[in-house]
Amino acid sequence: MICVLVKIRIKKNKVKIFEEIFLSLTRKIRDNEKGNIFYQVAKDQEDPLQYIIMEKFKNIECIKEHSNSDHVRKARISFAECFDGEPIIRHFDAL
Repeated sequence: MICVLVKIRIKKNKVKIFEEIFLSLTRKIRDNEKGNIFYQVAKDQEDPLQYIIMEKFKNIECIKEHSNSDHVRKARISFAECFDGEPIIRHFDAL
């Protein structure tokens, strides 16, 4: 299994729209991606513009399917206006 951790910063005036887009995306991922085991966003308690996305997939093929899905591609377009800088993405092997 592979875990993905994404650290992002959101523009102050885009927090609400980011959260709405993300919650909608989360439902689509959970309903449509059988290779996704876990998908969650969390907001930093000390910095409300800082978020992490925690993901867990069965394998690399499932990550590729996720990345190329219509719902993720559409969300990325919407997210682009929300991000304050580039996301930091890390992949980990689950133990």
